[in-house]
Amino acid sequence: MKILVTGVTGFIGRYLSKTLCEKGYVVVGTVRSQRINLSLPDRMDISIVDDIGPTTDWRNILTGVDVIVHLAARVHIMKETSDNPLMRYRHINTLGTEHLAIQAAILGVKRMIYLSTIKVNGERTINKPFTEKDHPFPKEFYAISKWEAEQSLRHIAEKTNLEIVIIRPPLVYGPGVKGNFYNILKLVKKGIPLPLANINNSRSLIYAGNLIDAIILCIQHPSAKNKTFLVCDGEDISTSEIIKRLSIFFSNSARLFFLPSTLLHIAGVITGKSNAVDRLTDSLVIDSSKIRNELGWIPPFTLSQGFKDTVEWFRLNEYRI
Repeated sequence: MKILVTGVTGFIGRYLSKTLCEKGYVVVGTVRSQRINLSLPDRMDISIVDDIGPTTDWRNILTGVDVIVHLAARVHIMKETSDNPLMRYRHINTLGTEHLAIQAAILGVKRMIYLSTIKVNGERTINKPFTEKDHPFPKEFYAISKWEAEQSLRHIAEKTNLEIVIIRPPLVYGPGVKGNFYNILKLVKKGIPLPLANINNSRSLIYAGNLIDAIILCIQHPSAKNKTFLVCDGEDISTSEIIKRLSIFFSNSARLFFLPSTLLHIAGVITGKSNAVDRLTDSLVIDSSKIRNELGWIPPFTLSQGFKDTVEWFRLNEYRI
């Protein structure tokens, strides 16, 4: 079976392409430049796609491809410079995805796995976990563009023979992680005191190894056809407990102190970090029973295994990044 993986140099793409090659799949990966060299598997073919959008020509790359795993996307931009950021997100995440799917359908690709985001459901949960049946409530431009892409893909699946599988993960962590989770690793490693002792929220996470396992199952399983799945490790955890569990693998003690949540949010407003504070204090819980019941998926790694592997990678690579 021949698999096209877009965004192969990203955090998830590198992990997925390596695993697929090890399992004997023929893998084609897309990159944006010939200069990129991130120790990709020798057995993988590489194709250059300078820009993903509504005019990208995928025809040569899609020749002979059975399944697409579409990971490439415009993700969160910390310092946005675009005058119209929503249109930039739509250009790549919505229109680019739609165009790829249309060309795939024309060329006879059987299935497309689309990595979306749990933020399509919303930013936080109150009293009950997110499920696939919830009415979508995306708020950020990134999530809006992903939701619009999902709708386009469903429409294409209805009109063609292309099968669509949509996966919405929460925060993904593991060796190679960047962003907020990487920043948490730095703080825990340094033993910096954090005002999170009283944070008793609940968060669903997913280890990269578990996400890759779910993606590969969706490549293979006939019952995944035209379905949407929420995926997570299955062990929900508070922000303060994340700090404590990571500290164990750093062989140090978590340094947490009490600060009223009201003051924490005020500090977020003053420093312009309100969104970061919300992510630390809000709950976001996922019910992943659909993929477990319908496809028989069982995450191969526990949260503790995922944390251990992530910390070991961080300790080896902290000064190389």
